[in-house]
This record gives sequence, structure tokens and C-alpha cells, in this order.
Amino acid sequence: MIKATRLVVAAALVGVSALAASAQENPECIAPANPGGGWDFTCRQVGKSLQDLGLIDKTMQVVNLAGGGGGVAYAEVVNKRGDDNDLIVAASSATATRLAQGAYPGNTMDQVRWLASVGADYGVIAVAADSDIDTLPALLDEIKADPTSISIAGGSAVGGWDHLKVLIAANAYGIDDVRAVKYIAFDGGGEAVTQLLAGSVQAFTGDISEAKGFVDSGDIKVIAVLAPERLGGEFSEMPTAKEQGVDAIGANWRGFYAPGGMSDEAYDAWVSKIGELYASDEWKAVMETNGLAPLDLQGADFQAFVEESVAKIQSISKEIGIIK
Repeated sequence: MIKATRLVVAAALVGVSALAASAQENPECIAPANPGGGWDFTCRQVGKSLQDLGLIDKTMQVVNLAGGGGGVAYAEVVNKRGDDNDLIVAASSATATRLAQGAYPGNTMDQVRWLASVGADYGVIAVAADSDIDTLPALLDEIKADPTSISIAGGSAVGGWDHLKVLIAANAYGIDDVRAVKYIAFDGGGEAVTQLLAGSVQAFTGDISEAKGFVDSGDIKVIAVLAPERLGGEFSEMPTAKEQGVDAIGANWRGFYAPGGMSDEAYDAWVSKIGELYASDEWKAVMETNGLAPLDLQGADFQAFVEESVAKIQSISKEIGIIK
């Protein structure tokens, strides 16, 4: 009888261990946009770093599931993959924005579990390298004179975070009706920059990690970083909006959510792994290379942070007139 009891206890312990380990058996990350944007960067860079650090045993499978400013991916997770212990999804301020504005029909933030942040990505406004526009006020002056003359591309849906950043800048510059600003939405920052380079639009709004590769290649020039002061290192040459007289700040947090029915053991395992990743020297180097600012939140702290983000963005959206 004692032996049988021990076997039952041992089996239970093995079961718990298996559940905790399951968070890395077939790791998958959904990037809710096409390749080349911030969500795609988050999945691929975090997946690579987790494997390099030995925190997952297998290569992270990255699935690009674009549409609806992240809404297609959100619905997929909520409706079809609600108990998947191996799945994480890249999220950001863009996700919080769409949730704040009720743009994921029938979906709310409490239908998923919020895992952890991996940093904050400051917003940028950029133009093609050969553009005659060299400053943010010059761009905004053209919009003031004729709103139809400037189209701005972004990787979030209309009313989403990329759109909101431009409206915040326009509002700060004294453009009375920010709804006149012509914004064109694409499924990801990479696609938006491609349209800029093709000449289909005159400016791009996104995040510094999305823009970096195109700056390095000489294709675009950043005319404003939406940070309180200039960033360090190789980003120090990029002017802020604030130093140009436009008091606009926009930091895009980056992190992950998981299916709402994920087991506590798997959830805790993912939170632990992402926490270890964030604390590593390897991730600090990734953050510095890509212009990410510190934002270290896991588990319940990250959940509370997202709740606060949704509430704040809802307030801004009402103030600017995106929602009632």
C-alpha cells in the first residue's frame, strides 16, 4: 500500500514537472503582422535569445498571422488555441490600443494571460532618405497647409498605436483637426516602409527597432524620435520631437501574452524564462543594439501594467476624438 502510494505521488510529481517543461517542448510565437515589423522582431529575437541561453531546447517556431491590427491573431488564440501551453504571442502598446478602443470585436484583455515585457520601443517618424523634408515641423507644416498632400504609413490599423503617435504629434503642434491627417495602415512596419520607399506615401510612423535596419541601409532618415531626450549610442544622432518644439512622447512597450487557458505551471515557466532572458547580459546587448529602453515587468506586475496602459490609451483616444 505504501509502495502504491509512493508510485502515485511520484506520478503526480512527474505530471507537474511535465506540465512545467511543456512550455518549451514545441515553442511557438505568433507575430500578429507580416515579417519585418516590431511584433515579428519581438518573436524572432526573443526566440533566438531564449535558445542561445539554453532556456528552450528547440527552435522557436515563428508564425506571422497578420490582420486587423493584431485582431486576427487575438481571435485565433482566444477561440481556437485557448489551452495551448507552448504558445506565446508578441504584444505591444499597439495591442493595448486596439483593446482600449474596442477594435477586437467581442474580445477583451482578460481573455488572455499577460506574461512579461522585454523593453520599450520609442516611436519614430521618418521619411525616405532622398526626401526634401528634414524636420518634423517641416512635415507638420505641409500637413497644416494641405492635409491631402502628405500620406503617412504605419504598421498598425487606423486608430492604432502607430496612427495615434502621429495624431499626438499633430495635436502637440497645434493642428486643430487631427482627423484630417492622412494615415494609411499596413500589416506591419516592414510593409509600411516598403510603401514609403516605393513613393506611395511621404512619411512613416513606427518604432525605432522597426526603422533601424532601413536607417542602416541608407533607405530612410528619422526626422523625430518620440522620446523625452536623445537616445544613446548609434541613435544619438536622431533628433527628438521635443527638441524641435513638438512635445510628443510615445513609448511602445514590447512583451507577450499567452492563451487564457494555459496551465499555471506552463504560465509560470514562461514568465520565469522571459524574466531570466531579460536579466541576461545577452538581452541587454540586444536592447542597446536596437534602441530598446528598460521595462522589466513579469506576471502579475505586467498584467497590472497592461490594464493601466489600456485605461490611459482609452482616455487619450477619447480626447483626440478616435472614440466617444
